[in-house]
Amino acid sequence: MPDTLWPAVQEQLTANVSGLKMGATTDFTNFVNAVIDKAAFDSIREYVEFAKTSPDAEIIIGGTCDDSVGYFIEPTVVLAGQPHTKTMEEEIFGPVVTLYVYPDAEFSETLKVCDSTSPYALTGAVFAQDRKAILEAASALTHAAGNFYINDKPTGAVVGQQPFGGQRASGTNDKAGSWINLERWVSPRSIKETYVPATDYRYPFMIES
Repeated sequence: MPDTLWPAVQEQLTANVSGLKMGATTDFTNFVNAVIDKAAFDSIREYVEFAKTSPDAEIIIGGTCDDSVGYFIEPTVVLAGQPHTKTMEEEIFGPVVTLYVYPDAEFSETLKVCDSTSPYALTGAVFAQDRKAILEAASALTHAAGNFYINDKPTGAVVGQQPFGGQRASGTNDKAGSWINLERWVSPRSIKETYVPATDYRYPFMIES
C-alpha cells in the first residue's frame, strides 16, 4: 500500500471508530454494548493486553476495558507489524479488529497470506474498483471464506435472504437460510418398485438376434 494511502485511510478510520457510541442496550442510540459475560470480557481483554505489549502489534484506536458497570470493551483497532500476529490468526468475539498494511506491489502474495493465516473460514470481503483484482481475490480465496463479499461489509447475511455458513474450523459450511442446510437434518431413503419384473438376467444387447 503506498505511503500516501494508509495515513488517509487511518485518519478516516480513526474518526469513524472514535464516533461509535457505547452504552446500555436500552438506549437505541448506542452502537456498541457490553460483551455477554465476565468470561468473554476476560478473554477479549487478554487480546487487548497482548496487543499493548507485543512488538508485532500496536493499538491505534481504543484499548480500554472497563468492568465496573457491565463488561465494556472499547472498540479497538490493532495495527499488526506482520500477518502472523496472534490477533490476526485467532477468533476474538468482541469489538477488536486487527489490520495489516501490505505493500501495494504484493497483492497476489498477500492473498496467499490471507488464505493460509487462519484456520477459520467464515466470512471475507474485498474492496476494489479493479475488476481484475476482484476476480483474482475471489479465485485465490475460494476456500478462505464460506461467505465472500465484494465491496460490502462481511456481516450482511440474513437468514431467509442470504445463505450463511463457514468452512474449515468455522463449521461444515451448511449454509443456514438455504435448502442446502436441510441436508444436515435429513436421512435420505430411496424406494424403487417395479411393476414389470425382468424375466431374463441378460441385457438386451447380450441376446443374439
